[in-house]
Amino acid sequence: MMALGCSVPSSHMGISFTPLLRELEQIWTDIGETKAEKDRMFIELEKECLEIYRRKVDEAATTKARLHQSVAAKEAELATLMASLGELKNISPVPSEKKSASLKEKLAAVSPLLEDLRAERDERLKQVTHLIKQIDSLSEEISGYSKLNGNITTPINHDEGDLSLRKLSEYQNHLRSLQKEKADRVTKILEYVNEVHSLCAVLGMDFGKTVGDVHPSLHANSIEQSTNIGNNVLEDLEKAIYKLKSERKTRYLKLKDLASTLSELWNLMDSPHEEKIRFSDLTFIVRSPETEITQPCLLTTELIEQSSEEVERLKTLKASRMKQLVMNKRSELEEICRVNHLEPDISTTTEKVGALIDAGLMDPSELLASVESQIVKAKEEAKSRQDIMDRIGRWLSACEEEIWLDDYNQDVNRYSAGRGAHLNLKRAERARVTVSKIPTILDNLVAKTIAWEKENGVMFLYDGVRLLSILEEYKLTRKRKEEAKRR
Repeated sequence: MMALGCSVPSSHMGISFTPLLRELEQIWTDIGETKAEKDRMFIELEKECLEIYRRKVDEAATTKARLHQSVAAKEAELATLMASLGELKNISPVPSEKKSASLKEKLAAVSPLLEDLRAERDERLKQVTHLIKQIDSLSEEISGYSKLNGNITTPINHDEGDLSLRKLSEYQNHLRSLQKEKADRVTKILEYVNEVHSLCAVLGMDFGKTVGDVHPSLHANSIEQSTNIGNNVLEDLEKAIYKLKSERKTRYLKLKDLASTLSELWNLMDSPHEEKIRFSDLTFIVRSPETEITQPCLLTTELIEQSSEEVERLKTLKASRMKQLVMNKRSELEEICRVNHLEPDISTTTEKVGALIDAGLMDPSELLASVESQIVKAKEEAKSRQDIMDRIGRWLSACEEEIWLDDYNQDVNRYSAGRGAHLNLKRAERARVTVSKIPTILDNLVAKTIAWEKENGVMFLYDGVRLLSILEEYKLTRKRKEEAKRR
């Protein structure tokens, strides 16, 4: 029997092949096949056997390659996942004592570990995705963009290949930082809104409209809108507060000035308590610093208007009363001047004073002060003229006696025994004594007048005429009368 070229891989297979070959050879012998035919058929059988082995080898090689590729792919994915998850330890899927393990053993060892890492990756990715959504949402709020103004912020870029605990911690820290910033901004906005509310209350302004102008989300009625905490809202709130504080300061100073003016007018006009009680808030404003005024509606435009109207009313009343007072003082001045034979200042005549006050060209208080000053001046001048005025009085009295004596001397019945004749005779004797003193009185009066004019540097006027001229004229007239008598 010819030896078959196919080698048997095991004794069991050899035992199985040998009887079959013998049986086949016996069958060929029985058939009458020649030795050459038997050898040919054995060669064909050997070729068929080799072909089967070759096919099996190829199949096995293919299977091995696939297994090797699968193991390599899973080990590569395992390495990638470990790097992505930040697993720095060198974890081998095959224990060190089984380094010569088959591919199936390696595949069986790496698959569970890979599944665990995939699950861990999915969970980590879910955590990171959730954190990024929160970060993007907070970033939108803080940056001031929202659907309200038609802009949507771009989500934060991140490396999906980095799912390490370090990266997760960075996201968590970033989120906490944004949450803290949001909380701080919300607190700050609430402080600003409360301050705007307080200022609007004091000023009597519409709080809803004021904050609504800053941003609609700040209005209490905007239920469907979340409060915007962006930089632009904070900046606009700061501007609104600055504007309100400026308005508060302006109104405070205005009302304080009006309160001061009203107080002066009330005291001057002796206003009743009933008129003052309507403006009791002004008393509080005068006593309080601007920053301590928090009472609602204390600095309203209505109060400013009412106070301004009251000031104007009192000023009008004051002007009327001051006009009468000025007129009275002018009359007093004219009386002083009349008694002392002075000429009153023509700048404050009754006609001029009335015209100036009615036309509003001059403050009645200034006019009153001017007239009072003139009264003081007239009194001082009258005092300085008193000695001369007394001498003028004696001179005029002597002149009256002189006139009476002239009339008496011309009366032809002066010596008759009529009723009162003896009295007239006695008066005539006294008159002659007085008249005889007129030259001395005149000389003394002239000397005193000259001395007064030299001391004061002005002429001594009597009813607007220089006294020395009057005296000189009198002397001439008296001299002519005496000459006439002598003739």
